Amino acid sequence: MAFQRPVMTAKSLIADLHLKFAEKTWSDTFQLVRRCMDKSRDDSKPRETLVRCMERLHEALHVSSVNGMRSRLELIAKQNGMGFHFTEATCYLTADLFYLEVVLLQGGGVEDVKVAPHGEVPMSSESLLQLLRLKDFVAFSVKLADLSAFYNFPGENETKIKLFTCLQNLGQDLQKISHLSSALKECDCQEDMILNGRIGRLIARKEGFPLTVQFYISPTEVLETSDSKISDVEPVVQTAQVIVGLSDATHQLQMASLMPQLDPQGHPVFTPLSEVLHETLPACFLLRLQPALPTLSSFVNKLSQVTDVTIPDADLQWAAFPKLLMRSSLNTKSPGETFDEQDTIFMPLPGEMMHSYVFPGAAWEAPALKGTVVKSIPFTHPAHVPALLELLRHQCTINTLLSSCATSQWASPVPSLHFEVLPESDTSFSVTFLRPDIDSLAVLLVDVPGSHQVTCSLFGIDDPSMDEYISSVMKRSLSLPVTMRALYGKLREISSPLPPVCPATTEAGDDRPAPSPVLVSSNSESATVAESSCGPAAPSTPVSQSVPGPEDSSTVPAPACFVMSVATSELLPEIKTSPPVKPYPFTTVGVFSH
Repeated sequence: MAFQRPVMTAKSLIADLHLKFAEKTWSDTFQLVRRCMDKSRDDSKPRETLVRCMERLHEALHVSSVNGMRSRLELIAKQNGMGFHFTEATCYLTADLFYLEVVLLQGGGVEDVKVAPHGEVPMSSESLLQLLRLKDFVAFSVKLADLSAFYNFPGENETKIKLFTCLQNLGQDLQKISHLSSALKECDCQEDMILNGRIGRLIARKEGFPLTVQFYISPTEVLETSDSKISDVEPVVQTAQVIVGLSDATHQLQMASLMPQLDPQGHPVFTPLSEVLHETLPACFLLRLQPALPTLSSFVNKLSQVTDVTIPDADLQWAAFPKLLMRSSLNTKSPGETFDEQDTIFMPLPGEMMHSYVFPGAAWEAPALKGTVVKSIPFTHPAHVPALLELLRHQCTINTLLSSCATSQWASPVPSLHFEVLPESDTSFSVTFLRPDIDSLAVLLVDVPGSHQVTCSLFGIDDPSMDEYISSVMKRSLSLPVTMRALYGKLREISSPLPPVCPATTEAGDDRPAPSPVLVSSNSESATVAESSCGPAAPSTPVSQSVPGPEDSSTVPAPACFVMSVATSELLPEIKTSPPVKPYPFTTVGVFSH
């Protein structure tokens, strides 16, 4: 008779395990799990369960000894695909092109953290040191993963070393370009470097992380309501990391500096690549954009024309540009918030105003107006960088204008000021709106021919000075809502001039105040202009509708006041004789109320 193994329930199994390990220390448990992880086994049976077990054990324990810190660092190294070894008081987390050196103290403290790129002197990393001192191992692991991704060059070790050398020489040339003289255009030196520098504001490679270029900063104007700010987002600084990436084709990359200098016209020139040491490698340099940038198809083509390297189609997903842009903008302002795929966007403004902007889907579906989110741009020569950054700044300016309509504060679609935004070309668009002074439509044409050029033209409004005024507002704010609010205010101001005022009395001893403004009433035949009483003895009864004669003692007008009747044709053109029409209102939507 065959032996029958007793059936054990999960509860009894756990109870037996508890009993078996009741006398075991945590150190013994760690060693057991580690032996199971290191034990040779079939690759078809992954050890994720054991890894998760080890992670949970580490998370449950407070690091209070050197051994505890070593175990935690070893786990982090394995999670990031790095090697690990240690001496008496130092742990080393190693990769092909860099290693991390962590100097420990008694009790599990950390004295120093150093990053050592290949062939370079180890550099102390204050950010990594603080994370370990705070025992924020999750953030430390994330930062280490970013560092590993930067040094994860394609190819064998020899190829990786060559690519790293190429990247080092490219960084040196970009540093030299940034130091070449240029005229200051902005009052703030840092802002001028970002917006106008040949390669933006260069942040040198430090703590082992890649060279970073800041090349665009959005305007700092923040709209406010009477109660609170509707947008407290810091100005967005667009940056790009200079890294190396794999390429389907081989490219010639520099293995030495190209010695950039300025020509007589002030443009950087370089030693020909054929005259310096270079290598043909299956890789290229990359500008990795942070955040990724929504880009029109025409600009994607222009970027490729600069470098002669095509941005891989596999990385691009095309969509209608306004929806792509608004989704990206709201994700930046309010991460995790979903975007409602609609054509109308509501924008609350200070002073209890609400604008709604309509982007008709059919008008933005043309192939030339499709867009995609670009994450990285391949290039092969330092001379490409200034031209690429200028195109990216141009795209950022267009994006800032169009995305200025976006807000994370959605409102109910009740009556508001409506604007229709239509594309005219890849660098221009029009805004159609109802004039506030008369019942008529007008059009604002916005043209963005360059990153520092924004011009506005008004159609349906016969005032040449308005174009210059609106252009200056638009260029300063790069905001459609702010510009349209200013335009409405200007049109109201022009259509409602100040009425004439009675001259002040100049007779000696007369201390009465000057008369108040004129009141206008009208009918089909004539308009009566009546002035309210200005003196201290002003009556509350209506002003007489006729001019009293000398013999009429029953009707005496108030001091310094008069009435007169004139024909409608004698009125100034600015004075309207027809009943006033309520202008298109600034109606509040959603969370705001009058």
